[in-house]
Amino acid sequence: MKKAMIIFAAMLSLFGGRAMAQRTLPGMKSVGIKASMVDGFYTSSSRNCIYSFGVYYSVFKGNNAHEWTFGGEYLQTYKPYGENGRIPVAEFSGEAGYNLHLYSNYSQFFHLYGGISALAGYETVNWGKTLLSDGATLHNSDAFIYGGAVNIQADFYLSDRIALTANLKERFIFGNSTGHCRFSYGLGIRLMID
Repeated sequence: MKKAMIIFAAMLSLFGGRAMAQRTLPGMKSVGIKASMVDGFYTSSSRNCIYSFGVYYSVFKGNNAHEWTFGGEYLQTYKPYGENGRIPVAEFSGEAGYNLHLYSNYSQFFHLYGGISALAGYETVNWGKTLLSDGATLHNSDAFIYGGAVNIQADFYLSDRIALTANLKERFIFGNSTGHCRFSYGLGIRLMID
C-alpha cells in the first residue's frame, strides 16, 4: 500500500499540471518576434511581394490570460512599374492592442487569442524620391498613417518559457495613397521574461 501511495503521489506531481501553473500568469510578460507575408503568397520571382517583421511586448492581465500588447512593425511592399520595374513602399508603425483569450487545451500547450489594436506610423514611397529612373514623376507621397487591426493568434508552448506563434491579421490603414487594407499571415516565437 505504501508503494502504491508513493507511485500515485509521483504521478500527480508529474501529470498534475505543474506546467499549467507556469503559463499565462497575471503580470507575466513576454517578448515576441514575428515575420509575415502580406496580401498573398509570393516567390522570389514576384515583383509585387509584401512582407513584414515585428517585435512585440505583452503583459498578461487577470486569471483569464487576456493580454495587453505593444509593438512595432516594419512592412515592405513593392508596386509593379513598367515591364520589369517596381517601386518600394515601406511602412513603419507602432501598435497597441488587447488580445482576448478564447481557448486553451487542458495541458496548456495550445492557446488561441483574438484581438484588436490601434496603430500609427509613417509610410514612405520610393524612399521619398518622386523622380523615377525613366524620368516619370510619382504622385504618391510619403505620409503619416493611422488605423487599426484585428487579429487571431495561436500559441504553441514548447516549454513554460518558449512558444511558437501563428497569426492572421487584417490591418486598416488611413492617411496614405497606396492602399488601405492589408491581410497578413505569419509565424513567430515568443519568450516569457517573467
